[in-house]
Amino acid sequence: MTPAATNDVLIDATGIEKSFPGVRALAGVSLQVRAGRLVALLGENGAGKSTLMNILSGVFPPDAGTIRVVERVVPNALSLTEVRFASPRDAQALGIGIVHQELNLIPGLTVAENIWLGREPRTAAGLIDYARLHADTAAILTRLDLPVDPETLVGELRVGQQQLIEIGKALSADARVLILDEPTSSLSSHEVAVLFNVIADLKRAGVGLVYITHKFEELARICDDLVIMRDGRLVGTATYGELTRDALVRLMAGREPKEIFQKTTTTPGAELLRAEKIVLPGDGVGRRFLVDHVSLTLRRGEVLGIFGLIGAGRTELLETLFGQHAGRAAGTVTIEGRVVRFRGPADAIAAGLAFAPEDRKRDGVVLPMSVLANASLADLRPALRGGFVSPAREHAHIATYLERFRVKTPSVDELIINLSGGNQQKVILAKWLATGPKILLLDEPTRGIDVNAKREIYTFIDELTQAGLGLIVVSSELPEILALADRVLVLCEGRATAEFTRADATAERVLSAALPDRAMALAS
Repeated sequence: MTPAATNDVLIDATGIEKSFPGVRALAGVSLQVRAGRLVALLGENGAGKSTLMNILSGVFPPDAGTIRVVERVVPNALSLTEVRFASPRDAQALGIGIVHQELNLIPGLTVAENIWLGREPRTAAGLIDYARLHADTAAILTRLDLPVDPETLVGELRVGQQQLIEIGKALSADARVLILDEPTSSLSSHEVAVLFNVIADLKRAGVGLVYITHKFEELARICDDLVIMRDGRLVGTATYGELTRDALVRLMAGREPKEIFQKTTTTPGAELLRAEKIVLPGDGVGRRFLVDHVSLTLRRGEVLGIFGLIGAGRTELLETLFGQHAGRAAGTVTIEGRVVRFRGPADAIAAGLAFAPEDRKRDGVVLPMSVLANASLADLRPALRGGFVSPAREHAHIATYLERFRVKTPSVDELIINLSGGNQQKVILAKWLATGPKILLLDEPTRGIDVNAKREIYTFIDELTQAGLGLIVVSSELPEILALADRVLVLCEGRATAEFTRADATAERVLSAALPDRAMALAS
């Protein structure tokens, strides 16, 4: 294939498509990365930003589309050649580096060993040249203004320092293109300033950068171009400054909740839950609080939707309400007018709470166990006879709930690992409904399931509210929150920044309250 030439394009991705089970993550997305320029990739959670970056960095292949990457310099231009990456190593070999939001370090290795892992300098005898390894690492740490000994174990560093080590790994590879996915989420203000100075140096050296962020206030300092995504599609491009903040929010939001689900109108009843000034301290790095003095109320027959971007503290808030952080968390929780103190989740379950967690496979089900065993796991008391589990009683108690949620399984004895994601989620809901809860906490209840299963779960949520349960639903999908919630509480960086009634909650208003610069303004 004859390479194409262009003046300053380092990567030219065209028509990229990617699907996962039940989700079309990317639908014909195109992106160019240019030498000496930073393109900010904006969009809600789930817009497809990280998926696109994972494809460009070789983490997994696209289903369709082409990627052309600069391989050599020709007179007055850069030469682009179509490539197919088999692994991240292939992308790295062509000068593409990525700093993932989730840290990818080995705690038991030193800073130097992490930065140069797999690329260690060697002596003439083929052994690792530790003197050069430590000298090269010290130079990178000086560039990052990070006063850490190269021989320090990474596990001894705080998260912000580890994030800089990740950036150091990318710098050590002399990347032509550097992808940064939410790189400042754990950094102090000084570390952010250092990172922005490094970005400026890289741009002057002709490196092209892609920068994923929700923090609009950062863009003025580093951004050249904007690309906006929504629902796996490209919905806008501009040079920085051409679009106002409100215009960006409209492009990022851009959907009507009525397209998702038509909720039955209900009148909420008496107050079920009141949480006042809930606090969950951080782990000594990043923010001081993961949940920062958040208060909320919930009534019978009501859905309280909680929306926030990554790192907002949504999951941590639900975990705290469910007693998972007893001993660390503070605040007052009242259920039906009675103050409660949970020593752990067992106390929360006894008080009428149920919690379907975000990570279904890790925290929601036990994969080697059957559908029946999973569905009865939260409360075995109805299945006991003489202190032992009676299979007949267990089946009689649980079968009604599995039928109510229309779980598709050949048998209740089928291993739950063999069910689809949507049916696994239905088993989780059946398990918790079998405990007879008053309050149901749902963290990302439709993540990773197909459209039909989503609609079924929306219908179940609607039925449960009509039956008088109170539900708190966390979702990173804004249209889902707007479709399901009677009220919407918005979190940002651990704080509650706004609350809207169903009538007042628009996509633009909710998303605006979730963005960090808005949260900073409200806090000041």
